[in-house]
Amino acid sequence: MVTITDDAVKFLKDLLEKQGKTGYGIRIYFAGMACSGPQFGMNFQEGKGEEENELPMDGFSFYFDNETKEALEPCVVEYVEDPNFGNGLIIRDPNAQGCASCGGGCH
Repeated sequence: MVTITDDAVKFLKDLLEKQGKTGYGIRIYFAGMACSGPQFGMNFQEGKGEEENELPMDGFSFYFDNETKEALEPCVVEYVEDPNFGNGLIIRDPNAQGCASCGGGCH
């Protein structure tokens, strides 16, 4: 199953509170494949939808469909701080190899 770091959980709890989204969770969705592996998106969601999986955290839940669940299996959701790109969440596949077509810069 997907791994979610403690820093990512704290970031999302704070974000939900700041946005006035108490009682909401985070929906992760599969957005397609790229040279660096599966790509995902996230948005706020109030409650579990039909045929969605729920992964409870401390204070909120992640929601995702079966296609996304399969793509998330090896992934890590983590909070990062980067002086060039700012801070936020990434979903990283530790098994992704990258590719030559993007200059080897895929992670």
